[in-house]
Amino acid sequence: MKIIHDDFVFNPHVGGHTMSKSDMMGFINSGSSPTSEHNRILFENDEVGVAHSIVHFANDSDSEAVMAFMRFKDGQIILMETGATPLSEDYKLVGSE
Repeated sequence: MKIIHDDFVFNPHVGGHTMSKSDMMGFINSGSSPTSEHNRILFENDEVGVAHSIVHFANDSDSEAVMAFMRFKDGQIILMETGATPLSEDYKLVGSE
């Protein structure tokens, strides 16, 4: 099953750009896509989902705590928007020590 709807739209928290499914797949396959850790689904039902993770970018910018909102259609993600808080290089998750 495909997870991304053909009419997918991504509104990232930076740059004021909107990305389509083909834009997103090109970015993912470019080798410069970010990595994430501590991924959590905070809420999900048949219509929407909310997730949180720590994201590390390939361009050496500060890592970010990212909140993502997703809208579903036909069991696939059709819309995703993000908001983020930059983290300093020496951040530590509470309880990780």
